[in-house]
Amino acid sequence: MSIPTLQGLQTALSGLIANQEAIDTTGHNITNANTPGYSRQTAVMQTNTPLPIAAMSPLTGAGGQMGTGVNVTTFTRIRNSYLDAQYRAQSGALGSASTEANELQQAQSAFDEPSTSGISSQLSAFWSSWNSLANSPASEAAREGVISKGAQLATTLNQLSGQIATVSAQATQQYASITGPTGEVQDAANQIAQLNHQIQLSEQAGQQPNDLLDRRDQLLDKLSELANVTVTKAANGTDTVTFGDAAKPLVEGTTVTWPQALTKAAGGSLGALLGVSGPEGALASYKSALDEVASALNSSVNALHTSTPFFTGTTAATIKVAVTPAQVQTSSTVASGGNDVAQAIAALRGGAADRRYAGLIAQVGSDVQTAQDNQNTSQAVVSAISNQRQSVSGVSLDEEMTNLISYQRGYQASARTLTAMDQMLDTLINHTGMAGL
Repeated sequence: MSIPTLQGLQTALSGLIANQEAIDTTGHNITNANTPGYSRQTAVMQTNTPLPIAAMSPLTGAGGQMGTGVNVTTFTRIRNSYLDAQYRAQSGALGSASTEANELQQAQSAFDEPSTSGISSQLSAFWSSWNSLANSPASEAAREGVISKGAQLATTLNQLSGQIATVSAQATQQYASITGPTGEVQDAANQIAQLNHQIQLSEQAGQQPNDLLDRRDQLLDKLSELANVTVTKAANGTDTVTFGDAAKPLVEGTTVTWPQALTKAAGGSLGALLGVSGPEGALASYKSALDEVASALNSSVNALHTSTPFFTGTTAATIKVAVTPAQVQTSSTVASGGNDVAQAIAALRGGAADRRYAGLIAQVGSDVQTAQDNQNTSQAVVSAISNQRQSVSGVSLDEEMTNLISYQRGYQASARTLTAMDQMLDTLINHTGMAGL
């Protein structure tokens, strides 16, 4: 019995094993078709080392090589590193734009414009109350109306200033929550460091830890929403992760360095939170502009209401009405029925306070619109890149079913070859007299 005859059994067996492993891999893909972050895998087949046969031909004496079947060399994870880097860069831009749009929309909601309860309407009502007082300077009700409208306006300015401060404080609190000891950054960094260790051990053992690599990439995608992420791959399989504009890598091998100071240049959601709530951010700008409205209201009214200050406080948080009905001044003289002061204050409609507030509302609206446009643009780019990544790494059930049929046919053919070999050996041993040898 020649060696090639026995080798045929091994060759057929290698086909069974290789196709079985390919079927197992296909089944793994199918069952994870809807698993977030999963990258499809494929069994890479390679021919076995051929068997040399010397002097195969009795005529020429020439030898040859006989194939010995197939084996699965590795299980490859289908992934495009360039698309991964592009996705993470754009994910950071989207995280920044989305967070900024959300924070500015909260501020815009606090202004409640246009509405009957907004400051624009209340400024108008305040000037109208002085006009009513000018028409009836001796009316106690008109004096009380001026105070009521002034107090309502001052209270709304107080509340609006407080609401803007609350939005800013919430942004600061959100930043602290994300970056704190139990926050998302620390948690993701710890997991990446652990996965680095596991991946390194697997690769040292000659294994391909595809599922662990998927989990690590998914965590990197998550981090990229929070701040700009750059990944450097080491020869031992570990990732070094730089995060935002932190001075040191967030993760280097199995070492995590956190917390670290970030600035608004960090990008992502964290950069946006620092930007909008910082001393030079949009919320501080709105609060400062609102203070200018309150200051203009105070100075313009008090410049005409000279008998006693009508308003005290020069900021939106502190302004309030400081007179009683009896102290409301309608005239610059003591003559009965004088109304020149009331008329002059009524004529402040459309003046410095109104113009500054209108400018503030226009600025808020413009900022929100710009942030929303940036968010929509970034979302479109991220969706496009995500679709590209999915087309490369995602599982297509149609494709997997086609592969499944192909591997099934390969398995059946190898099994049929093995059966034929078995029948040949049975004939050789049991039907040619060799059984008795």
